[in-house]
Amino acid sequence: MKTVLATREIIIPDDVEVEIKSRVIKVKGPRGELTRDFKHVACNIVKTGQMIRVDLWFATRKQLACARSVCSHIENLFVGVTQGYCYKMRFVYSHFPINVTLSGNNVEIRNFLGEKRVRKVTLPEGVSYVRSADVKDEIQLVGNDIALVSLTAAQIQQSTNIRKKDLRKFLDGIYVSEKGPMPKEE
Repeated sequence: MKTVLATREIIIPDDVEVEIKSRVIKVKGPRGELTRDFKHVACNIVKTGQMIRVDLWFATRKQLACARSVCSHIENLFVGVTQGYCYKMRFVYSHFPINVTLSGNNVEIRNFLGEKRVRKVTLPEGVSYVRSADVKDEIQLVGNDIALVSLTAAQIQQSTNIRKKDLRKFLDGIYVSEKGPMPKEE
């Protein structure tokens, strides 16, 4: 069965400017500008005053789920340009200490399980790498775009996947320990 009209509304924060043109949304805020393309979703996205309305006409249940997803993505853009996102990652090792450095635009992981191979993960534009000063064996990935920050964290975690060994015993790796928006400064 199809629903005739499904509508969701989002309130635009005060310090954010939004520009919508043919399902491409540009969001400007204090931390910068983000752009997101929703042309793959058959919906109407309209800005009226301080509201964004997402309309889906004659949608099936799977298409109705897209309305909430689009709204969540837009809200993530708002958080990104106002606060930003931070992913904290911890090193876990039992014997060989993992050595992680930043060289140019690459994060280099050395001495993982005592291997000589250097694992490299390229940082995309807009994601910065910070080595925690107060916590041992922790790095932070900071940026405005949640998709790029989380993608980088996933690539770092997957670069330390262990193959051909018992995963219950070999727990070494770099794992996400904390994630979310940057804490507000007061």
